[in-house]
Amino acid sequence: MNSQSFNKFCKTLPHSTHVVQWGGSHVWKVGGKMFAICGTPKVGGLGFTFKCSPMSYQLLKDQKGCRPAPYLASRGMLWIQCIGHEVLDDEGLKIYIAESHRLVTLNLSKKLQQELNFNC
Repeated sequence: MNSQSFNKFCKTLPHSTHVVQWGGSHVWKVGGKMFAICGTPKVGGLGFTFKCSPMSYQLLKDQKGCRPAPYLASRGMLWIQCIGHEVLDDEGLKIYIAESHRLVTLNLSKKLQQELNFNC
């Protein structure tokens, strides 16, 4: 996946918004809360970062090409950064990004969920 296909996919998720911040990272949000990031980590190449469930976090955190997301995971948040294609191909990455969107949506206030017409 490249940044263009990442942005194209994230744009399809309901009520998603895009900003570029932190030195050029593409950050996608729903209800003002992040659900996915595409940027260039210090290790080079592109990194795709997303929120995940506790089980997915445990499954992915030690896999080749994945790691706990710098900054976010160090603060106890369950975020993974994929920096290679060893574990997740483009379709697998899309599944995790869509799930991240869903997880973030569930944590929005009930009022905001209603305003955005989410049936959570």
